Amino acid sequence: MTKEQFLEKMNDILDSENKITMESILTDIEEWDSLSYVSFLAMANVSAGKVLVAEKVKAAQTIGDLFELVKG
Repeated sequence: MTKEQFLEKMNDILDSENKITMESILTDIEEWDSLSYVSFLAMANVSAGKVLVAEKVKAAQTIGDLFELVKG
C-alpha cells in the first residue's frame, strides 16, 4: 500500500473536515476515537493483511506512525 492509498483510507475512516497528512498528530484529530481506532485495525487486517498489536497502535503519535505499522 502506498502512502497515498493509506492517506485515502485514513481520510475515509476519520471522515475529518481537516486535511489528513502523514505528519498529522493523532491527539489533534478530533475524529480519532475508539470507533476510528477499531476501523483502522480492521482496515490494516483487510487491506494490508496485518494483525496489529494494540500497544503499538496506542503508542503511535502520527498518521505516519500508523502507516509504518501497516507497511512494516
